[in-house]
Order: sequence, then C-alpha cells, then structure tokens
Amino acid sequence: MKKIALIPARYGATRFPGKMMAKLGEKSVILRTYESTVKTGVFDEVMVVTDSDIIFQEIVGNGGKAVMSKREHECGTDRIAEAMELLDYEIVVNVQGDEPFTQREPLEKLLKVFEGEEGKKVQVASLMQVLTDQKSIEDPNYVKVAVDKNSNALFFSRSVIPYPRAKDITSVYYEHIGIYAFRKETLMAFTKLEPTPLELAEKIECLRYLENGIPMKMVVTEYMGVEIDTPEDLEKAAKLL
Repeated sequence: MKKIALIPARYGATRFPGKMMAKLGEKSVILRTYESTVKTGVFDEVMVVTDSDIIFQEIVGNGGKAVMSKREHECGTDRIAEAMELLDYEIVVNVQGDEPFTQREPLEKLLKVFEGEEGKKVQVASLMQVLTDQKSIEDPNYVKVAVDKNSNALFFSRSVIPYPRAKDITSVYYEHIGIYAFRKETLMAFTKLEPTPLELAEKIECLRYLENGIPMKMVVTEYMGVEIDTPEDLEKAAKLL
C-alpha cells in the first residue's frame, strides 16, 4: 500500500494563536512535527498542508515539503483532502501539526489495521491511549473516546466518558490522539459530508464519521508525547527535549 502522511497546519488557533510557529527548543512546533514524522520512515512521502505563508516558508526553508491550501476549511481533514485530490496514495495518515513527538511504533500499529482480509473492512482508524490522571480525565482539552468490544469508536467527547456513576466499577478512560488514517476514497467522501450537530457542539471532527455511520477503528498505544493545545502544554513539551 502506498502511504502518505499529510500534516494540516493553520497559523490561527483559538486556544493558542500562532502555536505552530512557537519555539520548542531551537525549532518551531510545526518543524519538529514534520521532522519527527519523516524520521519514522513508515511513509512514502510526508507533506505539510497549510494556509499560512509563514508556515509554508518554515518547512520549505528547512528542506521539507509543503503545499498551500487554496480554500478555507472548518477542520484539518478537509484541508488535507484538498491536497489529496492530486496525489495518488491508497492510505492517508493525518498527523496533527501540534504533535512534535510523533513516533514510529504507534504509526506502524495504526497502519497495520488496514492489512489482511479484516483490514479491507477498515475505512478510518485512529490512536488512543489510557488516561489515568484524574485532572486530565476531567480536562476538556483532552478528548476522550469510548469504544466497543471490537475497538470501534462509540463516541468522542471533551466530557468525562464513561461517567463513573457506579463507584464499585473501575472504568478505563481513553484519550483520543489526533493522529488518524483513512483510505483515500473515504477521505474524499468525508469532504462531501456537512459538519454534523455533535461535531459542531464538541468541536471534534471525528464525530462527523460516527454521525454518518462510518466506523472508526481505534488502536491502543503507549504514546508518550505532548499535544500542544495551550502555552502550558508547550512548557511540558520543553521538558521532554
């Protein structure tokens, strides 16, 4: 299977404006994300898709590949779909631009679910990790996901799911990691779907798949990175350098 990683990156961000160009050590967040994705070695090509001249120049000026998106988009998936119109790859992986510590092993596990007979049924897949810190579980900046017995997503939410009403039962909480993969035809079909009510309410684009009856396979990983959503996240990430 031919595989490409596309990294959607916009300069504006509601919670942390300009975060893609924020310095993490000596390099910007977006450049570190691009370089760490290339370093995994699991893709035939890696490319940043952006609406910002600043981000475009940051990547190409450092020897990377980037393309400007021509249209405004509600979410990163719509942005990379525009780029995919002219690209010939079977599997597309959306690596969020604020994931500077992207690692090889989680991506290998993510891509593996598309292999074999069972893999032919998979249209979209994404990563999740177990959350144990209660503060993180309750933090709306951490998107939680509930899954069925086959590891297909049931719901994504910024709220605590499942809600621990039964105090004698130990619940497992999963955080959705914003790296996910899809077959090209599924990605292109996604762009024709209107934003859905739950997606708009939660500001979680993956809900658009579920609200349209498209299953999303979830893959557990012990991913130990930091997603840069706030200035505080940037401080945490700096300690991991």
